[in-house]
Amino acid sequence: MELTLFSVFVVGLFSTLHCLGMCGGIIGALTFSLPADVRADRWRLGAYVAAYNTGRIASYAVAGALAGGLGSGLVTGLGSETGRLVLLLLATAFMVGIGLYLAGWFPRFAAIERIGKPLWRRLEPLGQRLLPVNSPWQALLFGAVWGWLPCGLVYSVLLWAITAGGALPGALFMLAFGVGTLPATLTAGIVTGWMTRFSRTRGLRQTVGVLLILLALLSFGLNLRHAGHVPPLSNPENPRHEHVH
Repeated sequence: MELTLFSVFVVGLFSTLHCLGMCGGIIGALTFSLPADVRADRWRLGAYVAAYNTGRIASYAVAGALAGGLGSGLVTGLGSETGRLVLLLLATAFMVGIGLYLAGWFPRFAAIERIGKPLWRRLEPLGQRLLPVNSPWQALLFGAVWGWLPCGLVYSVLLWAITAGGALPGALFMLAFGVGTLPATLTAGIVTGWMTRFSRTRGLRQTVGVLLILLALLSFGLNLRHAGHVPPLSNPENPRHEHVH
């Protein structure tokens, strides 16, 4: 589980370009809707941005809990051994897919965001009604609504969270992803230009993508062995002796 949480944190951390393209614009709308005296005060502005991100990540965690619970039900329905193997295969496939997407080799992977468009059509008006934002609490609610914005990367990780093993692990899964996105969203408008150029570095994106694919394969092998599908190379506690008669 620790390896998986690290992997999903890495996905969030290196989603800089994608986050700045979507969440960065939303934070910009939030910022410009604030009174001039709030925008002029770095600490007060920071409180609004922090509240927005708290609401956004809270929504990720709720969605992760729902996805993890769904996956747990799948394990029960298919039987524990078969269900775990199916979820393990799905987890590996999604992790490899995200790695290919971040590396720029599988851009169509983002088309998965179409899944959430019907829900978003209902939620978007709620977010619009919260503008202009007049308090950190309102920014928190604004972030909670906009956390459901259709995003190929978020939805890919959310589908991956189905394999987490339960509601609580699913929530932790999406929480790790959300924390990984914080450097990009908290600094939007401050070091945006530098971060965008950095994230567009082709070699870096490909390195991160390959790293994620390798982590997926490593995690797959470790989980297979832990589940007993792959026998150990040797068992020193019960050595096998051959007797010649």
